[in-house]
Amino acid sequence: MTYETILYSEDGPVGTLTLNRPDDGNMFNATMCHEIRDCINEVRRETRTRVLVITGAGDKFFCTGGRKDGMEDSQLYAGVLPTLEMYESIEKLQKPVIASVNGFAVGGGNVLQMVCDLTIAADTAVFRQVGPMVGSFDAGYGTWYLEDLVGKKRAKDIWFRNPKMTAAKAAEIGLINEVVPAAELKAATRAMALEIADRGAFALASLKAAFNARHNGVSGLSRMAHDLLLRGYLETDEAHELAASFAERRKPDADKFGH
Repeated sequence: MTYETILYSEDGPVGTLTLNRPDDGNMFNATMCHEIRDCINEVRRETRTRVLVITGAGDKFFCTGGRKDGMEDSQLYAGVLPTLEMYESIEKLQKPVIASVNGFAVGGGNVLQMVCDLTIAADTAVFRQVGPMVGSFDAGYGTWYLEDLVGKKRAKDIWFRNPKMTAAKAAEIGLINEVVPAAELKAATRAMALEIADRGAFALASLKAAFNARHNGVSGLSRMAHDLLLRGYLETDEAHELAASFAERRKPDADKFGH
């Protein structure tokens, strides 16, 4: 897969998606949002990898938010970046996603790491929400997920006062999972990914869907029921007998349903 604003590579069971605009803080634009979405949708359809890592190019920026430059403005879209498509693709991916934060995670970049299932960060990383300071806000993923991670009062403080946080502080309040020396980030991220890759893929997909179902309404519940529970049901004696009886135009034998 070849992209303009991101890089994608695979090493065994681990896929790595790298935000590749280091000269502009790895900020996402419309093209990057769509490329992240498309890349993750490709990852969803293959069975080679079991874990996805998202990181930033270089050693200074993970992602510092978004730019609307070059977007077509209209009354319908009002120049709003398609970030929701990017976040939704991470949620829908049945594989765990690890944010490997190698530098500044600011604004939409901080929301991006929050939407990932786990976050490991370099000790030099910095986390911050700046929306109200720069004429913007994220009143969806950026608020609900943050509240889940750090609690309502602290989440409001982060959004209303916009404090700059070290990686150590972010870990202390539950915003991220783990902090490692910057020089060890790549190796530590891979070790975490390989540890997860050894777990049951179906079990992990089921757990991820369960965590997401609460936020996603009918979509989240459908993900559980259709993608996971239904797949298990289709292998039962009951499902087989009902399908066979329908095809054979006979009454189903309930004794074959199992208990």
